[in-house]
Amino acid sequence: MKRVLVIVPFPMDERNLAQRRAQLEAVDLGPGIAFDFRPVKAAPRNYVSASDMVLAEVGALEAGLEAEAEGFDAVCIDTMSDSGLAALRAELTIPVIGPGRASVLMAMMLGKRFSYVAMWPHWKHLYQKVLGELGVAHACASIRWIDATPDNQSLLAGKESEIFPQLEAVACRCIEEDGADVILLGSTTMHEAHGYLAERLPVPVVNPGPLTYKLAEAVLGLGLTHSRAAWPASPAPRRDVLHAMLDAVAAKAT
Repeated sequence: MKRVLVIVPFPMDERNLAQRRAQLEAVDLGPGIAFDFRPVKAAPRNYVSASDMVLAEVGALEAGLEAEAEGFDAVCIDTMSDSGLAALRAELTIPVIGPGRASVLMAMMLGKRFSYVAMWPHWKHLYQKVLGELGVAHACASIRWIDATPDNQSLLAGKESEIFPQLEAVACRCIEEDGADVILLGSTTMHEAHGYLAERLPVPVVNPGPLTYKLAEAVLGLGLTHSRAAWPASPAPRRDVLHAMLDAVAAKAT
């Protein structure tokens, strides 16, 4: 049985964590793979500023540092920011997959131009970062949003009748006005809207979280992992420092 650690980018209780696990229902996976969802010990309130992103990176990195030693075969990061992706690839030899990069590359396989549909404008920098790193900004038709403050704990629960039609309207503008032939959900927190949009839009809709689970299954089946030449390991890792920092934060929170 292959085991995959999914790093959830916010501290949360079991009830909220179950809403993250629900993403597994949207993808067909073989019987030989299992996913363990683990929240970080510390995170920013949301991913808006540069300082927010530093804390997000540290939280995700610490949560996955011991994944290989714990017997996991791969790591998935449950945020479109790909927080901790590069750092964990430097620390681990098992595959580490983030939905930010993965969803863009999948969109480019499925179409010629894609658009992000997001909750609010403050996430725009996350997408621009990934587009810049991959050098594919030319393939992004647009980034649009509905200007609704996201809820990283309860997600879209209880707001479906209000939020889903708004997302559909924005996605239609991406297709009709901007020329998008693929739509990317701008956050794994939006996964509950995927089925609704996929049924109503005339183009593919990429659901970023489930995509990473299927990619983890694929790379493990192919015996692949990230390149050490691209993500070299530290000659003097300080995992003890990272664990001590985040343990102190977690202790203070309780």
